Amino acid sequence: MIKLYENGVYLLNGTEIVEDTGSAQVSVSKEEAAKNTIAYGVLEAHNTSSDMKNLQIKFDKLTSHDITFVGIIQTARASGLEKFPIPYVLTNCHNSLCAVGGTINEDDHMFGLTCAKKYGGMYVPPHQAVIHQFAREMLAGGGKMILGSDSHTRYGALGTMAMGEGGPELVKQLLNKTYDIKMPGVIAVYLEGEPMKGVGPQDVALAIIGATFKNGYVNNKVMEFVGPGVKNLSADFRIGIDVMTTETTCLSSIWTTDEKIEEFYEIHGRKEEYKELNPGAVTYYDGCVRVNLSEIKPMIAMPFHPSNVYTIDELNANLSDILHDVEQKALVSLDGAVEYSLQDKIRDGKLYVDQGIIAGCAGGGFENICAAADIIKGHNIGSDAFTFSVYPASTPIYMELVKNGVVADLMEAGTVVKTAFCGPCFGAGDTPANNAFSIRHTTRNFPNREGSKLQSGQISSVALMDARSIAATAANKGYLTPATAFDVEYKGQKYHFDQNIYANRVFDSKGKADPNVEIQFGPNIKDWPEMSALPENLIVKVVSEIHDPVTTTDELIPSGETSSYRSNPLGLAEFALSRKDPAYVGRAKEVQKAQKAIEAGTCPLDALEELKPVMSKIQAAYPEVGEGNVGVGSTIFAVKPGDGSAREQAASCQKVLGGWANIAVEYATKRYRSNLINWGMLPFLTDADHEALPFKNGDYIFVPNVRKAVEEKKDVINAYVVGDELKEIQLKLGDLTDAERQIILDGCLINYYKATK
Repeated sequence: MIKLYENGVYLLNGTEIVEDTGSAQVSVSKEEAAKNTIAYGVLEAHNTSSDMKNLQIKFDKLTSHDITFVGIIQTARASGLEKFPIPYVLTNCHNSLCAVGGTINEDDHMFGLTCAKKYGGMYVPPHQAVIHQFAREMLAGGGKMILGSDSHTRYGALGTMAMGEGGPELVKQLLNKTYDIKMPGVIAVYLEGEPMKGVGPQDVALAIIGATFKNGYVNNKVMEFVGPGVKNLSADFRIGIDVMTTETTCLSSIWTTDEKIEEFYEIHGRKEEYKELNPGAVTYYDGCVRVNLSEIKPMIAMPFHPSNVYTIDELNANLSDILHDVEQKALVSLDGAVEYSLQDKIRDGKLYVDQGIIAGCAGGGFENICAAADIIKGHNIGSDAFTFSVYPASTPIYMELVKNGVVADLMEAGTVVKTAFCGPCFGAGDTPANNAFSIRHTTRNFPNREGSKLQSGQISSVALMDARSIAATAANKGYLTPATAFDVEYKGQKYHFDQNIYANRVFDSKGKADPNVEIQFGPNIKDWPEMSALPENLIVKVVSEIHDPVTTTDELIPSGETSSYRSNPLGLAEFALSRKDPAYVGRAKEVQKAQKAIEAGTCPLDALEELKPVMSKIQAAYPEVGEGNVGVGSTIFAVKPGDGSAREQAASCQKVLGGWANIAVEYATKRYRSNLINWGMLPFLTDADHEALPFKNGDYIFVPNVRKAVEEKKDVINAYVVGDELKEIQLKLGDLTDAERQIILDGCLINYYKATK
């Protein structure tokens, strides 16, 4: 079904794979063949430096939603923003409900509208489109690059290399700076064959995620989709696979393009944006994921990660064993905070689910919903606990589904059809009942992403499936069923895009800024607090210690109800690690008292009594450390933090609570590490076994001459765990650009830009 090559490969004429085992006979060198990837060509066209090993990228367009754009614009304003230099689209698809916290969500929307007018951007009102569908319909272009402040910024199927990053990276683009990365590796995803009837894009995506996530095969690399199987997939099918590449932890994606993609642009009135993209006659890739589409079966990703995959047939055949395995994994993911069981979902030997949802950038596409309607037509979901909701990804899609009768077919079967909204993807909509089990064609199924709260004793869970099998399960009244079990004649309705919907509702400045517009602020929209530069010496207290194999950004700062506070740095910080380590905020604040005393010019030892013996021990060995040359703050340890969302708040919340660093064995994604750096936090690495760390939660760590170490580009930094004696440890910083080092030295990106004005 899926094969991962152990070595790099040459792709000849787009069809023949030759593994690089040292004896491959090809007509060009590996170095020249590597330049023939589609990815290389797109990156070269956007690289503003003369060095293709160290890229300085300027993007064509930017996009953000209403959880992220307030913080981004506030940061840019504090750094000298005058106008948006490139098209910047502000969508409103996350805090659309305006149901939590009084006026604060709609206040954010009005902030966005007035900023679009003042700085020359676009504003998409709530319920019109989810961020990524609008980008597909109105922003993507062949050979272009788009940067978005959402991790699922992926438009590779349309020939657009798109990346999801934390907000500070968008700030850099708004200030005419660059996105600086080393030339990434490029992995071929070679598709062959054709999907069987009933198999959808989520099935293919989950199979790929299952094969690549745990081994890191594509981590921080570009996935380039090639091979004869591409032509057997519609544009919507390709888009559905592509958006899920984020869950492999790759950097970005790009696909070969053809007449089906050209037709997509033509349907959306933008035929001129199409560009044919193909690899060269001899192209070298750093690896290859070979996918036989004909062998893919309906898949399910069980809680609590998209990589926890099985075929639905396999799950149904081994229900008790697999459910028990999920329950064992839950002991790690949930830290035993609540009782968790799935065995009671077995009814008469079948798995009964409580909820089905098709939504968002992954599930809400036209073809997915049409196929679901074809399956459920003539059936109904019944009157038991099972519910079924469908969210079209944009109003134009919704309109066409109304016109062609799909909405009527769905509603007759008992489906609730709702507006474009990302809520089910991150816990702000359709939260199931306690202990309920939901199947969703959305992007993620991390713990609590469906809206449950462990701290309140509430737990439900999500499995990811394709829209087709969700509809088959709905037609079977909640009993888990693969779509291949239904003999359905899929109509294959043609899509017609109504551009008037956006023309009538979306504000488009056409790039013209109006400096006379006054920004509308709500009472919850707060400026970033002042942040200090990196001190000469640093004392940090470990205030949280996480030993899960992977820590998601959802665990670092929860989604769901916290999203309403994303415009208020201090208010949001109160939720940091609240579902993973509820004591974290209190511990961090206690340590922060010392740094606040330093900044106020008073004695930190008076503000934090427990610091006195620590300082005494340090000064016995380093008598020069003291007033004017030391900072005090907190740090957390996690084995592999940062999987998942691009949300910068996973880092900024730690920063505003006095965080100076993270210590990790490795970082799950580039974007989380970048967020740490952009908020002035040291991204320390340790080679120590996480089960035998030389420090523990509650320990103080002294890092002498840390500022000098960063200035002198040292990788390995000597530090000391402060106990009865100073116990030396080594911390690494990893690869940092000169700009990243300066951002850390200045204390954060805002300070960095203030210093360079």
